[in-house]
Amino acid sequence: MFRKMRRYKQQIPEDECINLLKREKRGVLAVLGDDDYPYTVAMNHVYLDGKLYFHCAREGHKIDAIEKCDKVSYCVMDEGVKIDDNWWYTFKNVVVFGRMSKVTDDKLIETVLYRLGDTFNVTEEFMDEEMKLFRDSVLILELDIEHISGKIVNEK
Repeated sequence: MFRKMRRYKQQIPEDECINLLKREKRGVLAVLGDDDYPYTVAMNHVYLDGKLYFHCAREGHKIDAIEKCDKVSYCVMDEGVKIDDNWWYTFKNVVVFGRMSKVTDDKLIETVLYRLGDTFNVTEEFMDEEMKLFRDSVLILELDIEHISGKIVNEK
């Protein structure tokens, strides 16, 4: 169902892809937007129990698109490394394909929100206050991963 990577010699193993998803804080979500145009948006994520989770508002272009078509892709890349005496960077990126759904389980919602807070090194007290103020206005999305691939890229 999913294509094999054309430049397979640059492919990184799945466990390395997952490590990148755990380590990096942001990526770009792609959905099928208005009039079937691709719509992309930068998102914060957390990897938990084999799935990706996101927080967002309860309405908007992204939510409308997901309700219309739950198939999405998400791309994450690391900062890269510049090798001495070369002008290019070498970096890794991961692309995830899957289906997006809304999380309704209160315990999972709170777990994801606190894990997102941990990602950005905020205190538990800060998160407690944020939860009091914004918990009811936040939506948590779950990306059930169907396919994952990653590669190392040399910009030369």
